Amino acid sequence: MEGLAEALGKKIRKIRKEKGFTQDNVALGSRIDRSYMGRIERGEVNITVEKLYEIAEVLGCEPASLLPAKDTW
Repeated sequence: MEGLAEALGKKIRKIRKEKGFTQDNVALGSRIDRSYMGRIERGEVNITVEKLYEIAEVLGCEPASLLPAKDTW
């Protein structure tokens, strides 16, 4: 079973790609460095709730839709 940060990162990456955004697009809109965006998607860091909301806003979705189901992590 993967960790929560990894599952969250995979979910963010999946939705980002489905919507046709690059990591650069999301990072710029979320006011974070592109390399940090990559670390988020790889599950290497834990993000704040505030950052989750900013990423969701850029992706045009609800923050809750980025959260993985509990049984996936």
